[in-house]
Amino acid sequence: MPRISLKIDVDTDRGTAVGARRLAGSLERLGVPATFLFSLGPDHTGRAIRRVFRRGFVGKVRRTSVLKHYGARTLMYGTLLPGPHIGRRQADVMRAIARNGFEVGVHSWDHVKWQDGVTRNDREWARGEMQKAVECFRDIFGRAPAVHGAAGWQLSAEVPGLEAELGFRYASDARGTGPFLPVVGKRAIPVLQLPTTLPTLDELLGREDIVDGPLSHLLSLTADGTRDHVFTLHAELEGQEFLDPFLQLLAGWKAQGYSLGDLASYYSDVVARPVPLHRIARGTVAGRTGLLAVQGEAVEHMDDRPGTIGNGQVPVETHA
Repeated sequence: MPRISLKIDVDTDRGTAVGARRLAGSLERLGVPATFLFSLGPDHTGRAIRRVFRRGFVGKVRRTSVLKHYGARTLMYGTLLPGPHIGRRQADVMRAIARNGFEVGVHSWDHVKWQDGVTRNDREWARGEMQKAVECFRDIFGRAPAVHGAAGWQLSAEVPGLEAELGFRYASDARGTGPFLPVVGKRAIPVLQLPTTLPTLDELLGREDIVDGPLSHLLSLTADGTRDHVFTLHAELEGQEFLDPFLQLLAGWKAQGYSLGDLASYYSDVVARPVPLHRIARGTVAGRTGLLAVQGEAVEHMDDRPGTIGNGQVPVETHA
């Protein structure tokens, strides 16, 4: 049975307190597992206003009703108002979601700072941001995180290696077509990437080329049922105004014969298969502004390739 793994990015204090809690309640009633990736440090959402100068950003704001979804207060955090520390303020909400059986992992320390800064700064900067998030996760959950999902699909070349050093077993940092091991320079990094394979709802809203509506378009992309997918949603959107459309989408995927689950289950299945090697590139995604981390060219010849990923033996698909 093909699967769709649900990855929930939680970017803000309000998204944690309201959106993530609503999503967890709805998914629990349906018996659907999912992975919640939390932003754990200060909420500086208001600082994202600098993106207004990027091509396409104003159009996205109009399409997705940012003020309605995020709230006026959230949009002032980090500018007119101090940004609340999400991990300290919402620790009980996060722990409750984990107690209810949902996988939890790391999205970021400071979401806006990572999204705007990781590609411009060095390895030690990225390590510092990731280390703070890992330590806060340990404080909240009493254990190390297994999964990382980079904020805004933004990566530097150093991040996959840092994920390995910090003990992550798998990650969902990029956009792509299927699971792969990332290759950086001449080294294959033993942290499996489970990339987002489907467009997000907010990427489809208001687009003139999507004539049948976002839900019908997404269901058309999965209609053949021939492969697994990862779908990313946001607690600030699907956990609030987009909740009903998201639940309709789940019903549609079930009708198409998909199994719905979390990244942990997908990882457990993938480690038994041959895994290809790919570089991570920078590319564009329709409906989203700027450059993102995307699954790049396949690497067919690799002398230094890992025999294990995480805690499991993993066959690597290569023609070396």
